[in-house]
Amino acid sequence: MSFVESEERRALRAAVAELGAKYGPSYYVEKAKTGQKTEELWAEAGRLGYLGVNVPEEYGGGGGGIGDLAAVCEELSAAGCPLLLMVVSPAICATIIARSGTADQKKQWLPRFADGSVTMAFAITEPDAGSNSHRITTTARRDGDGWVLSGQKTFISGVDEADAVLFVARTHDQKGNLRPSLFIVPTDAPGFTWTPIGMEIVSPEKQFICHLDDVRLPYEALVGDEDGGLLQLFAGLNPERIMAAAMGAGIGRLALGKAVAYANQRQVFRTPIGAHQGLAHPLAAAKIELELARLMAQKAAWLYDAGDDAGAGEAANMAKYATAEAAVHCVDQAIQTHGGNGLTTEYGVGMLAGVVRLMRIAPVSREMILNFVAQHSLGLPKSY
Repeated sequence: MSFVESEERRALRAAVAELGAKYGPSYYVEKAKTGQKTEELWAEAGRLGYLGVNVPEEYGGGGGGIGDLAAVCEELSAAGCPLLLMVVSPAICATIIARSGTADQKKQWLPRFADGSVTMAFAITEPDAGSNSHRITTTARRDGDGWVLSGQKTFISGVDEADAVLFVARTHDQKGNLRPSLFIVPTDAPGFTWTPIGMEIVSPEKQFICHLDDVRLPYEALVGDEDGGLLQLFAGLNPERIMAAAMGAGIGRLALGKAVAYANQRQVFRTPIGAHQGLAHPLAAAKIELELARLMAQKAAWLYDAGDDAGAGEAANMAKYATAEAAVHCVDQAIQTHGGNGLTTEYGVGMLAGVVRLMRIAPVSREMILNFVAQHSLGLPKSY
């Protein structure tokens, strides 16, 4: 592992940053506040190949790894356009299908993931299960040559703009610990409905409760093995955490950039406020925390792309924790640096607070990450 990114990765970052600057925070916030979607940015990013950098070349993708896709996500976030569906569609769903899908599923879905012409949501969380995925009750039962799915999921992102949803379920006869089965459910399937959840987050992507009322699917809707266990699920969850870390890093960079620019030009006592250690030192500390978190995120991506799933799992959880904490610190200090202006619409800093605060909760809470590290990294007794 090199601590200096390759020339190709740096060129990718520069190109994506240029695209992000073309749209910027004002585009993103306007879309969010008017209930619109970032369709133009998504389409252009797909057309330029940025959404498919991790899709195998034989299916029209860039043939890169999750580290490349994370770089795209981070640069768009740093430009003020954090696309939540990047964490879900090309990272989780495309990765799972590329790893575990049938030949027909790969042929059907991967080229469209590669060019951004299709989006797929991901559904695992349930109202009564929360972080305990072993308690999920969404079931799939065999019916003739197909499946019938029943159940409910909550806090599912972007269902209203997805072509399909990748559902985590258990087959009807499964008992005991979760042995997940994964199913692709088209959003227009009869019996599949969704209800929006009111959120206080400024984001074009909305959250939904999904209802499966005896949804009938062909047998081919199953991804991977019928009783495939957790490995094929974790093939998508580790990239999810890596991508969440990339988004947090990008938003942290955005907030710090705004704070530094303001601290350099704002004068109150005859010198720029950035000259005062009361502001300079907290900003410097936030920068240090952010760069350390970014290093762990790059390590996680490197391990995952090298095929070390166990090592990537530990690093991805640590990276997600670290970047969420660093991003919260960066945004909070950016607001403090701006004073009253930090909460005005004009400066675009206050709206970041809700977004980064969510990162301490989702896609996995900081408490569950600490449980993971305590148990798996430190060898302490399981606490839950």
